[in-house]
Amino acid sequence: MRLKATVLNASDARRLARFYSDLLGWPVDADEEGWVTLVDPAGGAALSFQTEPLYVQPVWPATPGTQQMMLHLDIACDELDSAVARAVALGATLAEHQPQEDVRVCLDPDGHPFCLFVP
Repeated sequence: MRLKATVLNASDARRLARFYSDLLGWPVDADEEGWVTLVDPAGGAALSFQTEPLYVQPVWPATPGTQQMMLHLDIACDELDSAVARAVALGATLAEHQPQEDVRVCLDPDGHPFCLFVP
């Protein structure tokens, strides 16, 4: 067995896929109604997006009684401040709560948290 892809539910799969395609520089491999897959040019697992009509944005950090994050993406970058600026310019928001000095938590346009860090 091998991991083929990570799938994120979204209010609009195409819109969220465009964000991550622009952020990561990954090309679209499949684009169907309600489903988009991006491929890692380096050959790693793909990142897919599925439109979910009942999608509810997660709250981060988690609070009782709210939609909790089910996963987050860790994204390595060469320089933290410029990576955050790029993500924000593409439509992300910088999370209010930042638990580590050397990592920046951002929220994608559908509210999924992702972490930017320099390895």
